[in-house]
Amino acid sequence: MSAKPKLYYFDGRGKMESIRWLLAAAGVEFEEEFLETRDQYEKLLQGGSLLFQQVPMVEIDGMRMVQTRAILSYIAAKYNLYGKDLKERALIDTYVGGTDDLMGFILIFPFLSAEDKEKQYAFIAQKATSRYFPVYEKILKDHGQDFLVGNNFSWADVHLLEAILMVEEKKSDVLSGFPQLQAFKARISSIPSIKKFLEPGSQRKPVPDDKYVETVRRVLCMYYDVKAN
Repeated sequence: MSAKPKLYYFDGRGKMESIRWLLAAAGVEFEEEFLETRDQYEKLLQGGSLLFQQVPMVEIDGMRMVQTRAILSYIAAKYNLYGKDLKERALIDTYVGGTDDLMGFILIFPFLSAEDKEKQYAFIAQKATSRYFPVYEKILKDHGQDFLVGNNFSWADVHLLEAILMVEEKKSDVLSGFPQLQAFKARISSIPSIKKFLEPGSQRKPVPDDKYVETVRRVLCMYYDVKAN
């Protein structure tokens, strides 16, 4: 296997994008193999690499890892982005879990009908501003530190910045009522490894387009419409 982690997924965001973010935040170079045909996917299935018949799949440290949360937890622990003790890890898991719930509303967006997309715009903005962002705003205000957990850069910070940028793509002024998160966004974005990942030409993927949606549908034989929340 390659010395660098190797990522198997589509040439687009989806569930792999958070893995790209975390590796980039840790300063880890990685390779990617993009799934473009059903035959590629079938080959992974037949080779026994996909335990639950799903991607993402990541080759790292002699393992072929599946299940996004397991992959992210491993990377966070390996590169010291998972807190200094069990209590900090529990907080990181809690904050990542909340952020992941918000991201889930956005991940389905490209696969919605035009009518449902309009509804989802409002739904995402409402959930971000009423349920999720107020929590992180209060955490940052109450402890007065630069980062979410233990005043050290962690997976929780990376995940929250990714979510903020995703929501801003749908509603550019979503942080207007959240001064702590505005400062957080600027602070985390200026970390050298994050700044590099945000620059043009990085392995960060753009907003999913019709080509990405068509590829996913073709490879996974996904012939049904996803429903809005």
